[in-house]
Amino acid sequence: MLKDKKILLGVTGSIAAYKAAFLVRLLVKEGAEVKVIMTDAAKEFITPLTLSVLSKNPVYSEFSKAETSEWNNHVELGLWADVILIAPATADIIAKMSGGICDNLLLATYLSARCPVWIAPAMDLDMWQHPATQQNIQRMVSFGNKIIAPAHGELASGLTGEGRMDEPENIVQELLNHFASGILSKKKDLPLSKKKVLVTAGPTYEKIDAVRFIGNRSSGKMGFAIAEELARKGAEVILVTGPSTQTIHNNTIHRVDVESSDEMYEASLKYFADSDIAVLSAAVSDYKPEQIANQKIKKSSAPMELKLVMTRDILSELGHRKKKNQMLVGFALETDNEIANAKEKIKKKNLDLIVLNSLNEKGAGFQFDTNKITIIDRDLKQVDFTLKTKKEVAGDIVSAIVSRLLTSE
Repeated sequence: MLKDKKILLGVTGSIAAYKAAFLVRLLVKEGAEVKVIMTDAAKEFITPLTLSVLSKNPVYSEFSKAETSEWNNHVELGLWADVILIAPATADIIAKMSGGICDNLLLATYLSARCPVWIAPAMDLDMWQHPATQQNIQRMVSFGNKIIAPAHGELASGLTGEGRMDEPENIVQELLNHFASGILSKKKDLPLSKKKVLVTAGPTYEKIDAVRFIGNRSSGKMGFAIAEELARKGAEVILVTGPSTQTIHNNTIHRVDVESSDEMYEASLKYFADSDIAVLSAAVSDYKPEQIANQKIKKSSAPMELKLVMTRDILSELGHRKKKNQMLVGFALETDNEIANAKEKIKKKNLDLIVLNSLNEKGAGFQFDTNKITIIDRDLKQVDFTLKTKKEVAGDIVSAIVSRLLTSE
């Protein structure tokens, strides 16, 4: 949910400033781009170098760089951010924000910003409870700012009560909820809203013995990119994936991990029954060993014979079960007679669309970050695309699905 979101983190002079390191790390892990502005007082508790290394961006503190006289443009920083998060926020900084005081880079950026602002207070119990602080908090809320209430616990003074900055994990969850609510509020306007989509991705591994298997070179990149794009268009996505190191960035996607073709077959049938659309991009093994050894097969000087049997055809089975209100999209990876073989596959397996990859194209196929495809529909109309990133290719595939959906409704 925070993938590619621009988070501007303000760190002020509190003992809780050490938590900013954990906060930056969590935000970056969620896929956010993070920039940090520190007050001078914050540098007494944590170094700019620490936050620069973790955020992978320079840390801002002064209006200009003394050695170069280069201006740190607070207006640009404010316009850059999707969210400003001030954590920890001291009583002093909250009072200045409330009063519109502008005596450091963080305050100037805050006054220039047009994005939502989240504030995580951190101070001693009596400071937090003081009427002046509470009045400032109420005023900040009236401006439209969001307050992440301080937690109850042991404070730096030795007292116990409200005032400690909430934990970084909870703060990140607040931001996740914020962006999720924005997506949900817009979902009714998205083209795949209320559509359930099954996506398969990655390879399958067919066991030979306890340690060996038959597999292929699929990384799962294409299937994962399609799942992300479908979710971005409002779909409820089930991603059934074989062994893959790829990660999901949209936490609305439900990931189901499988290993063998039999496991993918069972999972696909299970989720297809309730799906409006299925996109089968997985590279499923066509054959598997007839017998699986329970123990590792010992090496010997004698030749080893491995008898293979065909795996069950998931695409054919779903094509057989497909109802009138369901759409089925298949993939074809070919090395010769590409178009003819793909068109035959459409009819044979009862597909609505087929995405053709050719291993003859440089930069296309397994383990590349790019792909070059042709999309053919059940009326045998074809559209050829140039070499693109797999993220862009996913956009083309999903656009074709949406277009087909609109013409059929």
